[in-house]
Amino acid sequence: MDTQTELARLGLFDAKVPRYTSYPTAPHFSRSVGPGDFTDWIAAIPAGSEVSLYVHVPFCRRLCWFCACRTQGTQSDAPVIAYLETLKTEIAMLGRLLPDGVRLSRLHWGGGTPTLLQPSMMTELAGAIREIAPFTEATEFSVEIDPNEIDGPRLDALAAAGMNRASIGVQDFDEDIQKSIGRLQSYDITRWATEEIRARGVASLNADILYGLPHQTKARITESVQKLLSLNPDRVALYGYAHVPWMAKRQQMIPSDALPTPQERLALFDTARRLFLWDGYDEIGIDHFATKDDGLSIAQKTGRLRRNFQGYTDDTSDVLIGLGASSISRFPQGYAQNAPATGAHTGAIREGRFSTTRGHVFSPEDRMRGRMIEMLMCDFRVDAEEITRDFAIAPAALHDLLSEVDQAFAGHLKLDETGLFIPPEARPLTRMIARQLDAYEVNAEGHSSAI
Repeated sequence: MDTQTELARLGLFDAKVPRYTSYPTAPHFSRSVGPGDFTDWIAAIPAGSEVSLYVHVPFCRRLCWFCACRTQGTQSDAPVIAYLETLKTEIAMLGRLLPDGVRLSRLHWGGGTPTLLQPSMMTELAGAIREIAPFTEATEFSVEIDPNEIDGPRLDALAAAGMNRASIGVQDFDEDIQKSIGRLQSYDITRWATEEIRARGVASLNADILYGLPHQTKARITESVQKLLSLNPDRVALYGYAHVPWMAKRQQMIPSDALPTPQERLALFDTARRLFLWDGYDEIGIDHFATKDDGLSIAQKTGRLRRNFQGYTDDTSDVLIGLGASSISRFPQGYAQNAPATGAHTGAIREGRFSTTRGHVFSPEDRMRGRMIEMLMCDFRVDAEEITRDFAIAPAALHDLLSEVDQAFAGHLKLDETGLFIPPEARPLTRMIARQLDAYEVNAEGHSSAI
């Protein structure tokens, strides 16, 4: 039996499973978590800690059809200016709660399109953040950059603010595919942006590319990947396009009859994967690639690779604070998500309270299962020694739990006294295997979040 036939037999091409950027996944958050929990969890951060900060800018000049993020279009700076004032107020509120000596290990501006901020606005935002939590000597400050919405003065402002990692969305360079997903972005303008970023001393460059897009073929994705490789990104996220028009209405603009079949999607992924490996990149988890001296490669080799809402990371901070509409924070106690709608978020901040509307408080079992799922997603194995050391489960009970997972994929996994291991040939099934450890019922579509 060939590999594709066996994967089909195991349900890979029919499965609807979460990406497991959190556990439990966002649909299982509830309104039991509110602003009081958020403020209590902030106050409980140990003095002198290093934390991560995510700032969400939900505006775009154009709304790409493929995108399922929480964004809104604007051709005017007026709503952006008003939103910046809200962010500055929210940052000041956070600053009054943060314990003494807290510093930032990571700062990420995402969206939306954070680069639609004018240079002075970027400077204001960065200054407000640094006022409440200074950088460390090794802080990573990354920004999502739209090559169609960036120029020299804005790059100057970002570099002056301390940006040392830039992230560029490519998706695909084929013009027909770009038209079908509502995102026109030429190779030339992308190359210009990368050159200008590096000219300002920003040493690290991330890029996102999608497989599973309309009209995509192995020949077309080969050409796009080769063009991307010519830009020498340090880190690449090779994401599968998730077609969820019932959840992201703008995806109704995408011709569903031109989408590749699940079997074709796997071939597209494998084609791109081989190109990255042939070019010397390390394979990171299920969908990332990195140069050998990139932080992700080093984290993978040293057992420090982690997974969060941005995908794979080498950030090991226990606290991720999300600011702005729809942002999600992660604390040792649980998750807290801000109001998704910009108006509701702004209204709460103007009233002097955080906009936390839902979240999840971790149970001991959540922490254990979440760590095991993260292990599978990052390292393709569950380390029995670590789990029994860090969590209240006996070796025999853990072996029984992992045996259930092993039996669901009989003959494809490796189980022994050291734990559970996913061999290379079974790694396309990783998310399905992780789902076997998910104690929560996955919704009908199997998607964890629009974020």
